[in-house]
Amino acid sequence: MDGKKNIVSAGFRERLLEKSKKIQPLTIGAASFHMDAADLTPELTAKARDELRETPEVVEQALAEMRELLKGEPDLNVPDDDYFFCKFLRPVKWHVKPAFELMKRFYRYKVTHPRICNNLVPSSDRAIFESGVVTPLPVRAEGCRVILIESGKRWKPKEISLEQIFRGVMMFVAAALNEPITQVCGVQVILDMDGLSLSHVTYFTPSFASAVLEWVQKCLPVRLKGVHIINQPYIFNMVFAIFKPFLHEKLRKRVHFHGTNRTTLLSHIESKALPCRYGGDLDIPADPVGEPLYKYLALWEDEFTYEDRIGYITKK
Repeated sequence: MDGKKNIVSAGFRERLLEKSKKIQPLTIGAASFHMDAADLTPELTAKARDELRETPEVVEQALAEMRELLKGEPDLNVPDDDYFFCKFLRPVKWHVKPAFELMKRFYRYKVTHPRICNNLVPSSDRAIFESGVVTPLPVRAEGCRVILIESGKRWKPKEISLEQIFRGVMMFVAAALNEPITQVCGVQVILDMDGLSLSHVTYFTPSFASAVLEWVQKCLPVRLKGVHIINQPYIFNMVFAIFKPFLHEKLRKRVHFHGTNRTTLLSHIESKALPCRYGGDLDIPADPVGEPLYKYLALWEDEFTYEDRIGYITKK
């Protein structure tokens, strides 16, 4: 797109870009992880056009319509910023009314689930990042961010609650949503259930399952390309039975059970993005990144704080 038709405006994006240049990437084994607010490449611009209807004309009209709709929602405190609006418009292929409804659901969820959503900043949840239960993998899979959740033997429920795991995922997704490449390509999630025991299962409840799936299925402004469950023992069926009643058909089709079958996993996530221990070529340690991951995220505390403060104005 030419300069006059650029889909993002000055402001938040420029601050992200400037900061990303100053912060050293996080080294994870032979790879590195970093927040990426860079412009789309010509290839990704073509992908956005072909898959998301993203053309200068569509974008210009959608941004104008979004601003008009927001005038009728005065209690929704969000930045008047093209870059921000892209987060909600791209997942629904630049259809404005669905994007606006998605935005409202996203921020209403924060109001209706304060225990989960309040103060979503790294300093409030240091333990979850240091535990290694939730980790962003450093290499993208066909442009997708890949989030690894090890909720089996690495998860110690007396030290890390299910809500903390959920909050950790929320923060990684919040960061990823500021990346144009992730907005266009989406997110893949790997759930490693190796070591899941009956003592773990007792912490799962229908209310927790309902809260998670409400967020994922109704509120999350991301192209969720797949949820991959690996190394699951037979007892995992008890956990899935709790989630199943709340699972919509669209998400059900994106949930894949691989067990120890690395071939099927590799059919969804390319080998360069998949750790060696899962059959891929990504050379990263099996031990959690832990403290270095927390320290890297802490460098972005101001950006997380900014995101945490926008949304619906609530009366105290």
